Formats: sequence, structure tokens, C-alpha cells
Amino acid sequence: MIVQTADEGAKHFVITMDQHTALSGQFAEHFGNDEFESIKPREQMLKVVTNHDIGWRELDAAASRDPATGLPYNLVQTPFEQIVATSKLSPDANGGTHPYCELISSMHCWGLYNGRYGMSDKVLLDMLADENRVTADTMLDKEKARQDRLKEKLKADPETAEWVEEEHLFQNYKQLQFFDTLALYFNCVQESERQEACYSHIPMSAAKDTNVDIKPLGDGTYSISPFPFDTNGVEMSFSGRYLAPVDSGDDVREQLEAAPVTTQSFRLVAA
Repeated sequence: MIVQTADEGAKHFVITMDQHTALSGQFAEHFGNDEFESIKPREQMLKVVTNHDIGWRELDAAASRDPATGLPYNLVQTPFEQIVATSKLSPDANGGTHPYCELISSMHCWGLYNGRYGMSDKVLLDMLADENRVTADTMLDKEKARQDRLKEKLKADPETAEWVEEEHLFQNYKQLQFFDTLALYFNCVQESERQEACYSHIPMSAAKDTNVDIKPLGDGTYSISPFPFDTNGVEMSFSGRYLAPVDSGDDVREQLEAAPVTTQSFRLVAA
């Protein structure tokens, strides 16, 4: 789950990974214009972007309490043995849709531990405790083998061979990373704390990347430059539930499920 920041004493907006990836899917659906190539293959990319963290579904449903906060575990604070299991479960589930969805999902999971294939200076592997490194390395080796197998399978099919050409494959991978991290920008931090940010390695095409800047303008409006979406002034929203810290011994899941589902919305405009 994602637990959004909140003012002291205020309830936190708690977001499941399905709700997070639903916002990522909205970005994917609207991505593309005269400067930025849209996602392709569209059907498969929309599916995997909207389900890239589906392996968290059972974990989110359990809503385990973090004793440090009284709230559900927030993303990277989730115990390692639970997080690492999602790295296999997400590609497994996406494989039920299409092998390409499975491949992109596996690349996403592998990249999270390896600096997003060199595009980020945050290398999760370097942050792991020594006792967790062997488990992580074993999982990552299996994901790499999965990717190699899926690439060969997709190359052998004339309808999908071009999808796994290196430049195009990483164009799609980088698109997913942009949708994911931009969704986290809105999910993780309450509106009053959001600041200017820059996203790198955003693909305009298979051969050309750029940086994309976002700036809060107030009243739920954010300027983006260069603008990568199909509609200037596009409005988007995501769901969650507001929850106060839960006392030890009380059922976090029960209290979370009793809270009404609400939404936060925002508007994106060209700078």
C-alpha cells in the first residue's frame, strides 16, 4: 500500500497498489501527441501498465499494521519477505494476459532492484540487509531467465517480433517507469507538500528521450514541460480511503474497509 503524507494529527490517504496502477493507466491512456509517440502495442501496454503491481493485491488485502505508525505498511517499509514475493507474482499474473505483458512486468520488477536499468541512482539491491541479498539475487536471476525466454518466444512470432527489438522494448519500459513514478508523485505526497520535479529518460520515440518537468500551480493544477499528453488541461483522479492510526490489537483491515472510498483529483496543463 501507499500511505500519503498528512498534516500532524490528520488522517492519512491510504492507497492500494491497484489504485496506484489505475492512475498509471490513465497516464498511459492519454500519453502521446505530435512530439511524443503513444504506447504501442496499445492493448498490451494499457493492460500491463494498469496491472504492473498486481502481485501486491493479496498483500494489500491483508492490510498489515506497521507498529511504527499504526497504519498499514507504506510501500518500502513493508517487510522484505513480503515485498520480494510480489516481484514474481506480478509477472506471473500479467502472463495470463499476454507474454509481452509478462515481459514488461518482469522488467519493471527487475529494474526496481537495479536502478531502473541504469536510469536511476536509487539501487534497491545496495540498500538491502546482507541476510536478504541471496533471496533477492535468486529472484532476480529467475526474472532475467524469464525475460530471455519470453523475448525468444515473442521474436519467433512475426506479429510480435518488432515489439522486442531493443530500442522499442526499452521505449515501452521507460514509458511504464514514467507513468509509475508520476503516479507516485501524486499518490505519496499530499497536495500542499508537492514541489517541482524533473523526470528523466522520458521517450519521445524509440530513439529519443527527454526530461519532463512538473510544477504545482495551485488549486490542483500542474504544469508540465514538454507536455506529453493528448489533451491540454486533462483531468485525472485516483481513489483511496482516509485512515487514522490504529491502536495495537485493533484490526487495521476492518477499519480501512469501513472508511468510504474517496478520490483526489488534479489537472495537467502545458507550461
